Amino acid sequence: MKIGVLSIQGAVSEHLKHLEQCSVEAVPVKNNHSLAEVDGLVIPGGESTTIGKLIEISGLGAPIRERSKNGTLAVFGTCAGLVLMAGAVVDGSKDQPRLDLMNTKVKRNAFGRQRESFETELDFKGLEAPLPGVFIRSPIIMEAGDDVEILASLPEGIVAARQANLLATSFHPELTGDYRVHRLFVEICERL
Repeated sequence: MKIGVLSIQGAVSEHLKHLEQCSVEAVPVKNNHSLAEVDGLVIPGGESTTIGKLIEISGLGAPIRERSKNGTLAVFGTCAGLVLMAGAVVDGSKDQPRLDLMNTKVKRNAFGRQRESFETELDFKGLEAPLPGVFIRSPIIMEAGDDVEILASLPEGIVAARQANLLATSFHPELTGDYRVHRLFVEICERL
């Protein structure tokens, strides 16, 4: 199995290292050729508007949408990746780029600016022990459709969710020494 990390902006090397610790081949994805070779795609954090525009400029948007919707590609978005996967973004720009993959409504930067970044322990559905969550200018899922499974929440809203072959977290699991979220994504890829 081969899992790609969108290599446009963000914590690419950290996601690649986490995936390698999960015993899968992890590769950077920069074009349609490399996208066609992977079973799963991680969309890392960064700046959602920039990443979204570069996805479209590079021609990756349509194949990501098509493959994820027909079930031949699993997608895992962290932070900005969650925003890009959302069906609706309440505080985005008029031309806010989205992949529109997940039945969710998202608020960007829901926890404030960079200086309000924080770490906390999360109760994550299916995991016996709490999971460390690193939140950096993180979004929040305000609403989730009936087909979306809520995996973790804070008082502000949903911070992790799954919908079929899609996984999204508003926090950064790649910035911790805990590989459990990445292992969950590998399991989702194995079921395709």
